[in-house]
Amino acid sequence: MPVSERDLTMRVNVKLFAMLSRYAQGKAPGAPFEVELSEGSTVQDLLQQLKVPPDETKVVFVNGIIQTKDFNLKPEDQVGIFPPIAGG
Repeated sequence: MPVSERDLTMRVNVKLFAMLSRYAQGKAPGAPFEVELSEGSTVQDLLQQLKVPPDETKVVFVNGIIQTKDFNLKPEDQVGIFPPIAGG
């Protein structure tokens, strides 16, 4: 039986910072963990899988470069997600 595109998966490494760490299943802020996604997934797909509300994400880095939520992730990408920062 041929493998459908939806059956192909990849892993990305994620770090959630500050208050977003509550979506990392008990990991400390900034502690890396792996997430398995379907190949072709975007940053937005990753956020949805982690159940991070859109208004709680301000900046997303992929391999050290700021990316938009429609950026297509690749296997082994390093993703850092930051919330809006308040204060002065």
